[in-house]
Amino acid sequence: MRDKKVLYVSSEVLPYSPYSELANMSFEAPRMVNANGGQIRIFMPKFGNINERRHQLHEVIRLSGINIVINDIDVPLIIKVASIPKERIQVYFIDNDEYFHRSGTLFDEQNNMYPDNDERCIFFAKGIVETVKKLNWLPDIIHIHGWVSTLLPLYLRSYYKDEPIFSESKIITSVTDPDFEGTINNGLINKVAFDGISKKTVDPLKNPTYHNLMRIAVKYSDGVIVVSEEDKMPEEFRTYLKNLRKPVLYNSDKETFQESYHQFYEKILKK
Repeated sequence: MRDKKVLYVSSEVLPYSPYSELANMSFEAPRMVNANGGQIRIFMPKFGNINERRHQLHEVIRLSGINIVINDIDVPLIIKVASIPKERIQVYFIDNDEYFHRSGTLFDEQNNMYPDNDERCIFFAKGIVETVKKLNWLPDIIHIHGWVSTLLPLYLRSYYKDEPIFSESKIITSVTDPDFEGTINNGLINKVAFDGISKKTVDPLKNPTYHNLMRIAVKYSDGVIVVSEEDKMPEEFRTYLKNLRKPVLYNSDKETFQESYHQFYEKILKK
């Protein structure tokens, strides 16, 4: 992986998020590539519970100032950046006052999902693409973690399909255990369709459950890493994964994943 550029995208990353398997893997995987000579960038939402002073976040003026269109409404994009202590890994934070300046992350104080989580997912995906374009940083691999990131493969392969900066990028999606029940806003498919994406190609988004969001991400990825327990995946989704005509890495041990990830990355890069 020496000199390869890997873009990691996640809703949770240590040390900016409370400990969870998702936050931990979203930190350990980049650290592994960094230690092997790869070049790393991490993108995550700038949720309101992230302490900017403690983590030394600062706004990148030259990257901010773009308006992202969400369902015919212009939404300002703010980009902030910090470095993970001792790791020399830069983390970019996608921010917007309306979408992210709240005490909760994805759930309110009553543990109900925010009704605009669908728009936040679209904003996150578009914000990442626009920022990477401004950075002019061409990723060899884009590795997706968490359901908040699941629309990025779709947008890269459809809405942004003619962007030359991503033409050679390989996309990998990690499938983890679900962390919500039910669905996010059912209006998601209409908001995606507003961007010229055919509803037929994203039919699972009519019912945007956790695994249907993952299904869309997997569809537009070049490879899949399954770290979810098999009994926590619906049978239909398990069948979908088994019938994929693309590489799938199953049951990667969370403690000793480094070598299997390294080999899988190399395999995807050769496709």
